[in-house]
Amino acid sequence: MTESPAKPIIRVPAVSRARSGTATTDNYQNLAARTGVGTNNVSSEGTYGFNPVSRNRQLLEWMYRGSWIIGKAVDVVAEDMTRAGVDIASVMPPDQIAKMHAGARMLGIWDSMEDGIRWARLYGGAILVMLIDGQDVATPLNPTAVGQGQFRGLLPLDRWMVQPSFSQVITDLGPDLGKPLFYDVTANAPAFQGQRIHHTRVIRLEGAKLPYWQSQTENLWGMSIVERLYDRLLAFDSTTQGAAQLVFKAYLRTYKVKGLRQILGGPAAAQKVLFEQIDTIRLYQSNEGLTLMDADDEMDAHQYSFGGLSDVMDKFGQQIAGATGIPQVRLYGETPAGFSSGESDLRQYYDTVNSQQNTMLRRPVLRILEMLCRSEIGQEPPDGFGFEFEPLWQLSDKEKAEIAKSVTETVTTAEGSGTIKRSTALKELRQQSDVTGVWSNITDDDITEAENEEAQAPDPEEIDPTAVPEPDADQPRRIDPLSLESDRVPVVPAAA
Repeated sequence: MTESPAKPIIRVPAVSRARSGTATTDNYQNLAARTGVGTNNVSSEGTYGFNPVSRNRQLLEWMYRGSWIIGKAVDVVAEDMTRAGVDIASVMPPDQIAKMHAGARMLGIWDSMEDGIRWARLYGGAILVMLIDGQDVATPLNPTAVGQGQFRGLLPLDRWMVQPSFSQVITDLGPDLGKPLFYDVTANAPAFQGQRIHHTRVIRLEGAKLPYWQSQTENLWGMSIVERLYDRLLAFDSTTQGAAQLVFKAYLRTYKVKGLRQILGGPAAAQKVLFEQIDTIRLYQSNEGLTLMDADDEMDAHQYSFGGLSDVMDKFGQQIAGATGIPQVRLYGETPAGFSSGESDLRQYYDTVNSQQNTMLRRPVLRILEMLCRSEIGQEPPDGFGFEFEPLWQLSDKEKAEIAKSVTETVTTAEGSGTIKRSTALKELRQQSDVTGVWSNITDDDITEAENEEAQAPDPEEIDPTAVPEPDADQPRRIDPLSLESDRVPVVPAAA
């Protein structure tokens, strides 16, 4: 008779036995020690509440006006995303590109875009209305109908000045699918009061992105960037204010008077004499003065120690910088302590800003440049028209010189070895002028001349290396007595 295999023994923890029938959890718990989330301890009572600061417009405005940290958190990113401008890449003549840049400055394009980003970060959303002269803002924008001089700039309107159309949304497939089809301007807006604006004439900007259902509760907008750092800001300001009040108690002096209660409860003359004595001590107590007191009186000085307070404030400051996504060297304008100069943090921050530029502004800026081309130049953008955001990190003169030397040596070596042609070398050298400013004087005529010379030169594969060149008939022949061969050499006249 064969024995059946023994079943494995499964030991059930005491917590699971005690909670028979309840849902299992995947976090550590020890009920006896009261450790872990869900047990009877202080940490288990912590949670996150709903504090919709984004909906309190007045509070946001008070914070923006009264808190320099909120002002910097809102303004810094908006300034950095627009202050460097763009580099237009096109086959258009340089004078036309310069005219477009001049038109953008005259119309205040970058200033308006900075305001739009600023109010989107503060309130959670904003729009930029493209101002086209002679067109109805309620109709879809037809770019081909924009004539010369019709584009008049951008008008920033924050989320409290417009009302998105909830029932009418974009149904065309694309990145704008599901977004409002129209924006109704409220009566307190600076322009277009009571008018409806079609989404094709609007550049939509959002603050912090929200999940779909949360976006619905915010009238299809995002969230103010202030909401995520609200509690950290309260802690930082409370610590700062508390430290400021401690300064008044940093140095306290106490004066013990024998029989003080009897004096205060006695005649007014005795109290007057006491107060006059205290005022005299305060008046003459200095480095060169003397303090006179009764032999039974005592005077003590108590000094407060601020040790460790600066570390606490630095930690709160770091949390503020982390909540805003702006490094301390940019937010506070100070270099971090230790061996770090803040350069790596600043470079990383600029990379983040560039990422936000490409995510939030690439499509809108391309539309604006197209409008500028039609309005300032009077023609539609040519094929291959594009742009790149100018880098925020600027190289030093030494770094530019090192890059110019390295690139120049690499290009000239490649040309000397026959890897690239002379015209290609000229193009490569001129291209680096965008970074270093060197070789910017290489013109299109120089490149064309090099290309023509290369086109007239014979193909190296067609040249026979064994072929002997024909002698010139105008030159006399010289006989080599050893080889019995001759070649023509120039005639050298005899010396006089």
